[in-house]
Amino acid sequence: MSTTIRIHEFGASDVLRVEDRPVPEPGPGEVRIRVAAAGLNPVDFKTREGSYPMVSRDDLPLAMGHEVAGTVEAVGEGVESFARGARVHAMVSAGGYAQHVVVSAGDAAAVPEGLSDAEAAAIPLAALTAWQGLVDHGGLTAGQRVLIHGGAGGVGHFAVQIAKARGATVLATASAGDEDVLRELGADTVIDYRNARFEEETGEVDLVLDLIGGETQERSWSVLRHGGAMVSSLQEPSEEKAREKDARATAFLVKPDGTQLEEIGRLVTRGQLRPVVAETFPLERAADAQDRLETGHVRGKIVLLVA
Repeated sequence: MSTTIRIHEFGASDVLRVEDRPVPEPGPGEVRIRVAAAGLNPVDFKTREGSYPMVSRDDLPLAMGHEVAGTVEAVGEGVESFARGARVHAMVSAGGYAQHVVVSAGDAAAVPEGLSDAEAAAIPLAALTAWQGLVDHGGLTAGQRVLIHGGAGGVGHFAVQIAKARGATVLATASAGDEDVLRELGADTVIDYRNARFEEETGEVDLVLDLIGGETQERSWSVLRHGGAMVSSLQEPSEEKAREKDARATAFLVKPDGTQLEEIGRLVTRGQLRPVVAETFPLERAADAQDRLETGHVRGKIVLLVA
């Protein structure tokens, strides 16, 4: 059997149940991972409370979690990319808070040398969100100026590093206490959103990566250059404002991608990217971990230790 965290109803963190489920078997093109650590993301508690629009009551009961790191324990028919015993990490559709999970081999990537299980588990969904927002949807190129809202968060701290590695000038909004770590990660300018208006600090930017939404996104149009790009992981930007600015504007949902995860891993190997793990919890305390993520100001990622 495999210990798994599931929900049978939407609600507060007390709806998370620790259950024993059958160990899943990999099908063709899949691998089974013996999970060592699982990353947490805001989508987790939004799903649990029923506010994530991609999940409905029809999907219940639902296994929680979208990021894992561990060891390949079994391979399905046709898999040649990974052998048993390989250390891998991956973004998964569901079920990451568990001792075992099955994923498509194409969604997994080798864990870069030198990373702990917790660090490896902190990367997949969050770093892929940053990569896809900046590169795939934002078209970020060297020499551009990018404004990243929520720069110290799980996605934001990866976005700062990826943007810097690609030769951009990086501006980030965060709290004053996060300035030092963001500058270490590569931010050229850090704006304390509590005590300053970013519109008065940034100048014109080529790309806005919006990880906050709401008023922050709306105010960001004033600093986006004509012909720039507004990319959000949360809400669709205004089509009217996009036309006024002749800008590309999009909201997106992150997708698993093992090839991109390998690219991210190369940044780790070259010392251009590192995951910041704020805190770890044992698997059985997933509820406490979600409460910490939901109510606290978390710098980087929270991770569950499974094995």
